[in-house]
Amino acid sequence: MTETLEQIANAMVATGKGILAADESSGTIKKRFDAINVPSTEDNRRDYREMMFRTGEAMKNYISGVILYDETIRQKAADGTPLVDIIKAAGSIPGIKVDAGAKPMAGFPGETITEGLDGLDERLAEYYKLGARFAKWRAVIDISPVIPTNACIEANAEALARYAALCQKNGIVPIVEPEVLMDGDHTADRCFEVTEATLRALFNALARHNVLLEGTILKPNMVVSGKKCATQASVQEVAEKTIKVFKRTVPAAVPGIVFLSGGQSDELATAHLDAMNKMGPLPWALSFSYGRALQAAPQKAWAGKKENVPAAQAAFAHRAKMNGLAAQGKWDASMEKA
Repeated sequence: MTETLEQIANAMVATGKGILAADESSGTIKKRFDAINVPSTEDNRRDYREMMFRTGEAMKNYISGVILYDETIRQKAADGTPLVDIIKAAGSIPGIKVDAGAKPMAGFPGETITEGLDGLDERLAEYYKLGARFAKWRAVIDISPVIPTNACIEANAEALARYAALCQKNGIVPIVEPEVLMDGDHTADRCFEVTEATLRALFNALARHNVLLEGTILKPNMVVSGKKCATQASVQEVAEKTIKVFKRTVPAAVPGIVFLSGGQSDELATAHLDAMNKMGPLPWALSFSYGRALQAAPQKAWAGKKENVPAAQAAFAHRAKMNGLAAQGKWDASMEKA
């Protein structure tokens, strides 16, 4: 069992490959579709995701795994092939989002706790049968002058650890995602401080719950300035601060760190990842687990029309390739125009 978890985790961060986050909830995908004037029907959601999973160049060369939503892991393509089988045929690993979302934390205004532990053991056993070999759970840590509190950080770390232990019991690699949000007007230094406290609490909780680090992947935020901050940290500053916080908190036993894009523009998310990898060698593989930063371009190109599928697939392949290069520190801005 141990060996299998380690093998899956290592395959998830294979050189030059990263993870496609296609696990938008029904509400989130509706927002994305509204922006391109496409009704969010089950068929449209399936067609859109199938289009990405069938982009051979991207999936085979740059995508190691795909995080799915409960609806998607059960869906069949238009020709009747299960979507999970299309992902596997491309040499990619199917994964599943299992949390039930961040809910207001009682007694702590402005803070949230992620729910979904009830019945998780049984759900993971079913997802394993459906083909999932890794899972994802997202905790949300917001920053203001008065939050986060230690109580919020600790409660979310504890939930992440309980989830991770249940995943490993079921032969599934946990992606632990403690996202420090980039909303707000805080500086990059304040983000550093909160990210450090969050990661320290997380790894303490994982140790308490006997979670095998070699079979665990971390999905964190980068250390960036808040969106509304007057001074935005440069690409190099973000890279240096992010690596510094990881060296303080992330054990070398963790095989890889896959970043969330967290609302960064496509190209900026790529530039940050590349700058960090240029600072190597590092104890862990540093790659991507992007949703919007991989999908915004193909969504726009597709716009719900069959005839736009080739253009949308080309847009997806391009973003996947750019991030695959950034995961090796081999990207530069001139490649975007090529």
